[in-house]
Amino acid sequence: MNDAPHTATPAVPVLPADLVGAEVLPVQAPKPGMTSTGVRKASAKSARSRSREFALQALYQSLVGRNEAADIDLFTRDLAGFHKADSAHYDALLYGCTEQAAVLDALILPLLDRKFAEISPVEHAAMWIGVYEMQHCPDVPWRVVLNECIELAKEFGGTDGHKYVNAVLGGLAPQLRPLEVDADRKAGRARI
Repeated sequence: MNDAPHTATPAVPVLPADLVGAEVLPVQAPKPGMTSTGVRKASAKSARSRSREFALQALYQSLVGRNEAADIDLFTRDLAGFHKADSAHYDALLYGCTEQAAVLDALILPLLDRKFAEISPVEHAAMWIGVYEMQHCPDVPWRVVLNECIELAKEFGGTDGHKYVNAVLGGLAPQLRPLEVDADRKAGRARI
């Protein structure tokens, strides 16, 4: 009788014949503060970024459910993580966008290639946030507004929705922030 402990030999994976000898690309680690899909990790988000996320969710409820902003506000403030958001900026976005919805839509509409009914509510809300911030938040650079709205669309929207948001808001930026966009063009920081 053999008293030596039995050790299992690990199974060696067998590659399909068509993959033998194929080039194997290294898996790239995500950048610090980013998930593997390229979205910012929650811990890397500023209070303003978080306020935009909560505003996007609230505006989605407004667009889809046709709920009143005050009712949506009460619900949203009870969501996990809201205490980490900039509540004043969230208030400005939620109430500003819902009160000025017709004005925001009138600015967005000429840049659309389809009807609003065919636009995802997530992308619609992200565009509202972008237009509102470009009009009413001069302390936020236009490129930051654009980037933040693209990130919202990437995280919450459809596969290529962020490209649509980028095109619309990028098209509106010269109209809504002409001096800032022109200065960035001259400095080589913008290609709009």
